[in-house]
Amino acid sequence: MDIIGHLRTVNAHRKLVRKGCFKVGLYWQGLTHDLSKYSPSEFFVGAKYYQGFRSPNNAEREDKGYSAAWLHHKGRNKHHYEYWMDYSSQNGLGIVPARMPDKYIVEMFMDRIAASKTYNKENYKDDYPLKYYMKGNPRRYIEENTRDLLVKLLTMLAQKGEEECFEYIRTKILKGRPGAMLAQFIAHRKE
Repeated sequence: MDIIGHLRTVNAHRKLVRKGCFKVGLYWQGLTHDLSKYSPSEFFVGAKYYQGFRSPNNAEREDKGYSAAWLHHKGRNKHHYEYWMDYSSQNGLGIVPARMPDKYIVEMFMDRIAASKTYNKENYKDDYPLKYYMKGNPRRYIEENTRDLLVKLLTMLAQKGEEECFEYIRTKILKGRPGAMLAQFIAHRKE
């Protein structure tokens, strides 16, 4: 069990998400991102399976066949597309993905960047979050509009970098939101 290593990883990851969210104006989401990781049901499992180069949820899943920490986490954090699964009102469809609000898609995008930076450290490149997403291929479990926006942002990041991608998020996706307008003002004052 590596409590210190896991705590450092969680804190580093949250700091990166916070930084990204603040740049686009999602201040509350940046502050509250992944707080459930400090709950006993997630934290101690994370410390037990800590490896430092990948999510401890994957190691728990390999050991037990499922990850109790992940099941707890995704049910409490709206920036995971798995949170947005519901029963369809149409007979016979069963459980289907629901459209995520844009602010949570953007937080999910920031989460993917932060995870890639956390685990790849100095080797990180802007195309890593897209490659990781494509490797997982969640096509069946993510609502079409949600998927399209996430892939668009991941592709833009890979091709144009953070600065241009974050500007697009502030001005096109989150436009009109007070936090995005404040972030836009701050970004332009730095120029």
